[in-house]
Amino acid sequence: MRNIAVWFEIPVKDMDRARLFYSNVLGYDLPLQDLGGILMAFFPMAGHGNSGALIRGDGYEPSARGTVVYLNAGEDLAESLERVEPAGGKVIVSKTKITDEYGHFALFQDTEGNLVGLHSMR
Repeated sequence: MRNIAVWFEIPVKDMDRARLFYSNVLGYDLPLQDLGGILMAFFPMAGHGNSGALIRGDGYEPSARGTVVYLNAGEDLAESLERVEPAGGKVIVSKTKITDEYGHFALFQDTEGNLVGLHSMR
């Protein structure tokens, strides 16, 4: 069985602000590319794994309603979550244990108004 999700896009209004926010929270650069008037900043991807991008263009509107994307926050999401508010976001749900088998999650609102989750096993 393969993972069902293969790609996600997080809509943004201010690409520079959003790239800085996610770079500060997650600790890596998001390369920027203009694809015919659509700006995309790409999250890292190992091989042909699942990943996504920040996206700015006509028809893309940030929202705290709808689908929630959970980002892999490495070993312990607490480290990334601590950087959310200093980077301009807001913690909505602090680190919460799901189960021993499924790890932990947290939710935050990014600088664009999107509701986004973090996940880690520890």
